[in-house]
Parts: sequence; structure tokens; C-alpha cells
Amino acid sequence: MSDWEIVIGLEVHVHLATESKLFCSCSAKFGRDANTSVCPVCLGMPGVLPVMNRKAVEYAILTGLILNCEIPLYSKMDRKNYFYPDLPKNYQVSQYDKPFAINGYLDVDINGFIKRIGITRAHLEEDAGKNIHDESGKGSSFVDYNRTGVPLLEIVSEPDMREPIEAFHYMKMIRQIVRYLGISDGNMEEGSLRCDANISLRKKGEVELGTKTELKNLNSFRHVQKALEHEALRQKKLLEKGESIVQETRLWDDGKSKTFSMRTKEEAHDYRYFPEPDLVPFTFSKKEIDHLKEGLPELPLMRKKRFISEHGLPSYDAGVLTDEMFYADYYEEVVSCFPNKKMVSNWMMGEWMREMNAMEKGTQKSPVTPIKLAQLLTFVDKGVINAKIAKDVFSEMFAKGFDAKEIIKSKGLEQIGDREKLKQIVSKVVDENPQTVADYKSGKKQAAGFFVGQVMKETKGKANPKIVNEILKELLS
Repeated sequence: MSDWEIVIGLEVHVHLATESKLFCSCSAKFGRDANTSVCPVCLGMPGVLPVMNRKAVEYAILTGLILNCEIPLYSKMDRKNYFYPDLPKNYQVSQYDKPFAINGYLDVDINGFIKRIGITRAHLEEDAGKNIHDESGKGSSFVDYNRTGVPLLEIVSEPDMREPIEAFHYMKMIRQIVRYLGISDGNMEEGSLRCDANISLRKKGEVELGTKTELKNLNSFRHVQKALEHEALRQKKLLEKGESIVQETRLWDDGKSKTFSMRTKEEAHDYRYFPEPDLVPFTFSKKEIDHLKEGLPELPLMRKKRFISEHGLPSYDAGVLTDEMFYADYYEEVVSCFPNKKMVSNWMMGEWMREMNAMEKGTQKSPVTPIKLAQLLTFVDKGVINAKIAKDVFSEMFAKGFDAKEIIKSKGLEQIGDREKLKQIVSKVVDENPQTVADYKSGKKQAAGFFVGQVMKETKGKANPKIVNEILKELLS
């Protein structure tokens, strides 16, 4: 951007994985038939009273703790007044000046560089419904209120990001964290995780922030990065022509790869906040907060560093294996039974993840338990079967749930390690291919690969390749 500095802050919205909505007992589950998860409370009927979902409050505080936030011992809910057709009460119950978490930070790994990004606040609010527009040309619109009242945690960052790629990695790490905590599935396709991005430009060296625009409802990591890149260039062109930036909310059109204006941006006073009269304020004790703190998991970035130092893994392997808590827990269970840590890593990133990815999306249970994978790798390590056969055995283990020993025994897959028996087979292959022997002796060492292949063919892949190569070297020298 040459003379310009980009300033970015994100407001990430996380659907909390509670069974029921924030103020009523309606199911918060995604994907139900339209308007079947509604009741007088979430539809804002006259005379109804909300009842706070305790689990949602705990999830909000847990997130604040893991984001290194201060947790005030006094919080309250507020009414945020505005009219949208998908918000039947004409106001949203949110938090204004007393949120559950404030003044935190998150250390983000940006391609090997750790950047600390400030967290302004994390507050709890109810989500709105969903507008559905008829695309047939008739101009009809419908509203599905199932999502109305689903607990939504909004995590607001400081304007500390300077490149769109930083926003990309920040949002990915937020998703990792909420999944590690088990408070959300982070499914962006279903709207469980989305964000609004605020972006402005200023001359390099300046301290005062420029006029910002808000990019609304970005629901993929790629969209976050692309929309911010486009908006930065759009603002740069306007500023360099001497034009002003209008503070507004804009939407991203991925098909056209551009942003377009949605509405002028409201200020806090436009929402006419006031304390929610139907919900009492929240007071917490330090003991309650400390109790929640004790249950926090190890952060993904910290676990990655530990996998590098404790398990001796390359940074790439450690990053892949700690991307999901399920992966990391599984890995550590396998290495507790089978100590070749790099071999476990290779198998998990190869065969295991290939099989897991072929299963139903979102599945976090492997048909092959950690101890069963450790047993299979032990058989490979001890030479009972070779790596090629082990892959076939593993596929069957995954499909049918058998353990490696059963499959190896029932199919007679034990590796041939009898030196005399293998010498007879190797000698036969060498005798039958005099021209290849001549090629080898004339300096074409790759001919040895042909012999190994023929021996494997003769033994149906069960020959011990190490012993085969030793015998070949003896016979051909």
C-alpha cells in the first residue's frame, strides 16, 4: 500500500453450542424446519419473561478467560433498539457497558510470526432470525425465526491488524479456540461462526484513525481476506483522488469480488441502549471465576509449541496435529503406547486423516482407537508386516473395526523374514533376468529396483524389503 497503513478490527460472532436458546427452552439446533423452534418468549409476545441460560453465561466467561480478559464481577444485559424484520421484538437483548469479559489479548501465529492482538470485549446477546428472499422474480420474502434467540457471543478485537492475512489467521485461531473449549462447532457454512470487519486507512506514521467502513456477515476465512483486500484498495483509490470515505456498512459479493453499500453505519447512541428490565444483573465471586479457570484447556498455539519441544515434531506436523483438539488428544494417546513419535505423526497426517476425511463431515470419533493404531505401528516397527501391507490392514481396521492382529492372522499377511527362504526367491529372480543383471553391473543401479519389485510380486508383497536388498547386494556384487 506504499504510503498507506491499513487498520483492521474484527467483530467475530460465535453461536454457542447450548441445547436451548438464550432465554427460553426452544431448541438451538441448526437445520430444523422453518419456524418450528419458536415460542412466545423468543417471538417477543406481550407479557412473556426471559429466563437466562446459565450454560451460555459460563461459555462466555470461559472464552473471556482463555482470551486473557478481565472478568468483571458485575455484568448486566441491555436492550439494543432497532427494527429488522427478522427480530420480532424490535429490540435485541445484548450487552452495552458491562460485558462479561474486557481488556484481553490473543497471540496469533501468522506464518511463524507471533502477533499479539488486543481483545476489547466479549459480550453475550441473542441472535436474530433469517430473511429468505424468493429468487423467482415474484418479489416475495419470508422469515424463519428458528435462529431468533440463539445465544451469540461477540468477540470484539482492538484495531491491531495491519494486513488482511492477519485477520485471516486471527479468525482461524478464534475458531480453533471455541472448538477446543467445546462451546461451538465453529461451522461457518451453517453460520455458527461469522464476522464483521472494520477497516480504515491512514497515512503511514499517523496516529489518528481514518474513517472506517464495516464489512458485514463474512462467513469464510477466504471471504474475510478477499473482502478486506478489495476494500483497502477501494479506499486507497478514493483517498488518492482526494475524496472522503463514508462511514457505512458494506456487503461482500464473492461472485463479483467487490463490496457494495448496504446502509450508513449506526453509532452506539442510535441504538438507544438501556438496561434490560426483565433480567437481573449478574454478580460473580472470585471463587466462581477461579473454578471456571481450572477447567481451561491448553491453547492450540501453546500445544503446538509443546509438540515441537516435547515430541520433537517439525513445526508443520505440530500445526496440523494441534489444529483440532481431537487430533492432538488422539496423537498423544498413540505415542503413549508407541514411542516413535514421527512415525505416528506421519501415519496420522497420511492414512488416518485420509480415512477420517472420507467419513461424514464433522465426525470426531475414529473407528480405530489410539491403542489399535499403536498396535498396528508396532507390527510394522518389528517387521511383522511391511508398510504397504499395513496400509491395507489399516483400511480394513477403519471399515470393520477389527484390530490389526486379527486381520494379519486371518489373511496370512505376516512378512517373510526367513533369510534362507528369501534367498531362494531372490536367486530365482536374478537367474531369470540375466540382462537386468548385466545392466546393474554396468552401472545402472536402478536395476536393483526391478529385482525388488519382482521379489515382491513373487511373495505377494510380504517379503521383508530390508533383507531382500541385503541379499541382492550379496548376489550382484
